[in-house]
Amino acid sequence: MLVARAIRPMLATAAMRRACTRTLCASPRVMRPTSQPTLSFDPSVKTAMDKQEPPAPGADFRVVIVGAGNINFGSDEGPWNHSFRLEHKLGPRLKVVALIDPDAERARRVLQTKCQSFVLSAYKDTVVYPTFKDYMASVCAETYPHAVWVGSPPAFRGGTEPGRNLEQLLTAGLPNVPLFIEKPVSTGAVDQTFEVAKMLERNGSLVSVGYMLRYLKVVQKMKQIIAENHLRVMAVNARYIMAYEYTAKLDWWDKSKNPGPIVEQATHFCDLARYFAGEVDLSTVMAQSLEHYEPAGQLSKIPVDESLIEPRNRIPRVTCATWKFESGAVGSLTHAVALQGTDYSTQIDVYADGYSMRLVDPYNAPMLYIRRPGDDHEEIVRYNDDDPFFSEVASLIDCIEHGEGTSPILSSYEDAARTYALTWAIREASERTMRPLP
Repeated sequence: MLVARAIRPMLATAAMRRACTRTLCASPRVMRPTSQPTLSFDPSVKTAMDKQEPPAPGADFRVVIVGAGNINFGSDEGPWNHSFRLEHKLGPRLKVVALIDPDAERARRVLQTKCQSFVLSAYKDTVVYPTFKDYMASVCAETYPHAVWVGSPPAFRGGTEPGRNLEQLLTAGLPNVPLFIEKPVSTGAVDQTFEVAKMLERNGSLVSVGYMLRYLKVVQKMKQIIAENHLRVMAVNARYIMAYEYTAKLDWWDKSKNPGPIVEQATHFCDLARYFAGEVDLSTVMAQSLEHYEPAGQLSKIPVDESLIEPRNRIPRVTCATWKFESGAVGSLTHAVALQGTDYSTQIDVYADGYSMRLVDPYNAPMLYIRRPGDDHEEIVRYNDDDPFFSEVASLIDCIEHGEGTSPILSSYEDAARTYALTWAIREASERTMRPLP
């Protein structure tokens, strides 16, 4: 019964639309900066959800959510769940005015779950729309959003062509409304993502992209050490070894449908490499891959029928890449589809004069090992109750309500486009050196 009341008719009557049009308001005002933007934060501050003050009462904060899938509503596969963080940040102020997803049944299922819980007030009036165009036909002053949370598949955004141009539709239909956009920013042409970045900048859009590992306290501790000691990073070495046994989505194994493990998965580590060492000279990127048809590339527990994928579209088993940063520092990445079970093995090493910083298992139990000048032993740093997903959500909301720069937005759209460009440079470099199919 709750769901029946929660889902309004998907198309309002003409009279209702006319009434809404007459009262259509401008975008809710985003506070503009009163100080220089904050580019990082003190890792000692309390950021965990359960360490925050209860949300203060106040005016409704209206959100449109694009995508009813796992990234926005959670799953058993990982800690992501943006709606959960929005609920804890905003409390009873949260009002999800629209959920946009072409799969209406899936959208209704997630709303039913929400409406049977303590967050009923946030979702009881949520309307499901199949497309952004359908949503825009019903927008009025009472439903005009303060923010849009985009967790739709990257194939539908990050471009300028119809069907891939969600950001263009958002900025045209909801000018100046702040956006949260998941990574990677696209699956299409790299140059189009930079065109989108310029369009968002011209529009004055406040945008945060979901490179949540930047918000880890151990990552901020590394940035703090680099800044306080005036270090020049000499090298970054990243290793991402995935457990593949339960990755049962066929499209993930098909790089013609999914952009491949470097673009889609190792993107977080490419992003952290840039975050620590600066911009990459893309002309220096070199890479080698181990392919499925080579003797060492045979996997014994693939959970899908890989014969359904054309051989040329099957993902590499290992990709090893190297490059130069513009500073002269050296970067390297190894990504492997190699482990069984469920636990991944992930690590990033950062080296500077006298310093070694080793970040281990950033997704699950982040731990930082630091070796400093004059000491051969490693100091171990670990923060309890850290939730980078909550930190990125809270930071964007704080900037909307209190002014840009009052909280750190650590990945702009242009920044994310540069990470996207690096991942594609690695993929393309590896494909240039592939051995021919037998």
